[in-house]
Amino acid sequence: MEIQEKIRCLRVLRNWSQADLASQLNMSTNGYTKIERGETKATIPRLNQIAGILGTDLQGLLSFGEQGSVFLMADNNGNSTQRVCSTTESALAIQKLQLLVEYQQQLLTQKEREISHLEELLKLLKPQCTDLP
Repeated sequence: MEIQEKIRCLRVLRNWSQADLASQLNMSTNGYTKIERGETKATIPRLNQIAGILGTDLQGLLSFGEQGSVFLMADNNGNSTQRVCSTTESALAIQKLQLLVEYQQQLLTQKEREISHLEELLKLLKPQCTDLP
């Protein structure tokens, strides 16, 4: 289901006209109608505003009626994109990230041990270095 279809569905469930929702968004009915028809792509802030008025949050709006997760990402220029993942794909991604975190923690522990050993070595070598001219 496309985002504009979800918006329309939630609006109709509340028995609101397009004019009603447009008024709450402080925009023209024609402008809102274009969003609902998919003729105009709504920005993330506008979608967030629509979601709030419709009694949901942005993720709820983007994933309404779908099984899966929605990931919002921004590139270095601040442009937002969305990606919908199935529940299985999400679970695998989470598992992969957990393994990566565990590996990073092991590396960090190893580096801390190395630092500790080097500090001990430095303590042993320091007295010998003070005798040098």
